[in-house]
Amino acid sequence: TAPGPRSYTTLRDEAVKLFNSLQQLESERDPVPLMQGVLQTCLDLPPLVDEIYCQLVKQTTEPPAPGGQGDLHYWQLLTCMSCTFLPSPPVLRFLHFHLDRTENRFPASEMAKYACFIREALGKTKGRECVPSLEEILVLMQRQEMICTVHCPGAPACSVAISSHTTAEEVAQELVSRLGLSQSPNLFALYEQSRRREQPVGSATLLADVLTRFE
Repeated sequence: TAPGPRSYTTLRDEAVKLFNSLQQLESERDPVPLMQGVLQTCLDLPPLVDEIYCQLVKQTTEPPAPGGQGDLHYWQLLTCMSCTFLPSPPVLRFLHFHLDRTENRFPASEMAKYACFIREALGKTKGRECVPSLEEILVLMQRQEMICTVHCPGAPACSVAISSHTTAEEVAQELVSRLGLSQSPNLFALYEQSRRREQPVGSATLLADVLTRFE
């Protein structure tokens, strides 16, 4: 299930808790729930976003075992962070320097591939309403896209590959093209439906946020 409402103490105490979570992440067999918990705390407490970025840069600089499981867990969380939050300009410059340095030191490595993915994500990320779902985190850990199924009236369900940055308008335009409706005078939109209600999805809404709400 998606994370529910939380109660927090002081920013200092929460920063210490997040640091402990990062230490635990290194040896965690199933890091996904822990990653989602860190992301949720950052969403609820935005001043901690820069702190976590700095901690992750520190953990992925001169690691004891470059490319080992623990090191890659940190890179995977950094990947999820980059698709969810933008750091402040000074931290962003520091992060880009770290990404460049990693690619230069470990070319063709898994770390370099994550660094490249993160750089591209940072150029698209504008902030999220929800943290990534468990499914999205698993996909981001593999640097892949999610498959979103859209049910179209009078047509079979369509599967669309989306990223953390794909908007409802982009998916609607792709489906209109696939269904041969580009010349239609009608307007098209996506709707999200639950047991209780059906409502249109705003054109600028990120589909990943809608999927998280479904989770």
